[in-house]
Amino acid sequence: MNIDPSTTKYMIKARLQADGIVEKPDVVGAIFGQTEGLLGDELDLRDLQKSGRIGRIEVEVGSKQGKSEGEILIPSSLDQVETVILASALETIDRVGPCKAQINTLSIEDVRISKRQKIIDRARDLLTELIKQSKTSGIDLTESVRQSVQIEEILNYGKERLPAGPNVHDSDAIIVVEGRSDVLNLLRSGIKNAIAVEGTNVPKSVVDLSKERVITAFVDGDRGGELILREMFQVAEVDFVARAPRGMEVEELTQKQIMKCLRNKIPGEQFMEMYGMTPNGRGAGREFNDVEPEKAERSHREPRERRESRPRQEREHREPRERRGPVHAYASNDAGPEPHEKPHDRNEGAERAAPSKQLSDVQITLKTMINDLGSTSKAKLLDANLGVIRELPVRELVNNLKVDAKNVATVVFDGIITQRILDIAADKKIGTIVGTKMGNITKQPASVEVWTRDDLN
Repeated sequence: MNIDPSTTKYMIKARLQADGIVEKPDVVGAIFGQTEGLLGDELDLRDLQKSGRIGRIEVEVGSKQGKSEGEILIPSSLDQVETVILASALETIDRVGPCKAQINTLSIEDVRISKRQKIIDRARDLLTELIKQSKTSGIDLTESVRQSVQIEEILNYGKERLPAGPNVHDSDAIIVVEGRSDVLNLLRSGIKNAIAVEGTNVPKSVVDLSKERVITAFVDGDRGGELILREMFQVAEVDFVARAPRGMEVEELTQKQIMKCLRNKIPGEQFMEMYGMTPNGRGAGREFNDVEPEKAERSHREPRERRESRPRQEREHREPRERRGPVHAYASNDAGPEPHEKPHDRNEGAERAAPSKQLSDVQITLKTMINDLGSTSKAKLLDANLGVIRELPVRELVNNLKVDAKNVATVVFDGIITQRILDIAADKKIGTIVGTKMGNITKQPASVEVWTRDDLN
C-alpha cells in the first residue's frame, strides 16, 4: 500500500459484502460515484485525493459461491471529525456494479498510536539486547525502564498461572522460590529458570515439574521458608535445597549472595538426614536453622583425609566389622544412620588397625571405588563381575535406576543410603549397595546387602 508517512493520520478499515461477483474497479467506482455530492464540496473524494488529503483507496476482494467479500482501506490526513464523516458515508453505498452490496466500517485506526507502539516495542527489544551485551554497570538506565523489561520476561506457568522465568518451559533444572518478587530478583541476576509457589500450599504444576526436572528449593531464611520446605518434602521430589541467610529473604539478596547460596545447595536427601526428617516431611524436633547452610555444605563436602584424621577415640566407638556383620543385620533399627556399641578391650583397637586384611577381594575392590568417589558426588553402576556399566552424578541415580537397571548388580555412590534407594534396589534385584553412610532406614530389604565407607575402611 502506497501511503505517504508524513501525511497519513488515520486508517479507515471497512468490510464489503456483495450478492454477486465484483472486482476492485467496481468497488472503487462505487465509492467515488455514490458519495459524489453527498458530503459537499469540502469533502468530495476526488478533490481530497487530488490534494493528497486522502491516499490511494486499497481494495482486497474475493468471491465464493457467487458472493463477494473484501476489505477496504482508506488512508486519511483529515482531522478526526472529517475522517469519521467520510467513514460513515461509506455505509450509505448499497450497490457495487450490478450487485447489491453492503459496506460496514470496522475501525478507524490512529496511525500515530500504532507508530508509537512500534517504537516502544522496538526500544524494549534494543534495551534487552543492550543489557545482555553489557559487561559493566556503567550504563545509566532508569530503574523503572529496567524493571519493565524484567516484568515483561515473567511468564504465567500452568493452570495456577504461577509467576515464572522465561526458561522454565525448556530448562532441565528448575529453582522453586516463594513469591513473584523472588522470581524478579533472580531475573535481575540473570537466572531465568525460577518458578514461585505463591504460598505454603505447593501447586500441582510444581509437583509435576519435580517428577521430570531437577528441582532446587530456594527459600527464605525464616519460619515461612521452613514451612514451605516441609510441605515440598511431603508432596514433591526435591533434589537440592538452598536457603537464604538466617533472617533474610530471597528478594532482598544481592546477585553475589544469590550465587553463593545456590553454590552451597545440598542434596535433598542429605538435608532430610541433617535435620532428622523422614520422607513424609516430619522432623525429629530439630529446627532447620539449627545448622547454618554454609556449615552444612562444608560438612557435606568435607575431604576424606580430614574425616580419617578425626580423633582415635571417635573411631574406636565403632565395633569391629567381623563382630557386627553386614549393615542389613540392623534393618529394624530406626534410631539413626549407624548403630554404635562400646569397645570391649584395647586388643580390639589393635585388630582395627589393619582391617583390610580381613576383607575379601570383592570388599577390597568396593573399598577402593568408594574411596575414589569421595567428595565427587558421583555414582558407579557395576555388573556381576564388578565391571563399570556407567558412571553418573548422584542426583541422577534414582531416576536412572528406575528407567534402566539392566545387568546392574552393585551400586557404589558418594552419598547417603536412603530408604528410597534400597526400595528401588530390591525392586530391580540389585544385590549390593555401597554408600558414604546410612540414612534413616525403616525397612531393610533382605535381598540387598548394604555397606558404608566405614564398614570397608
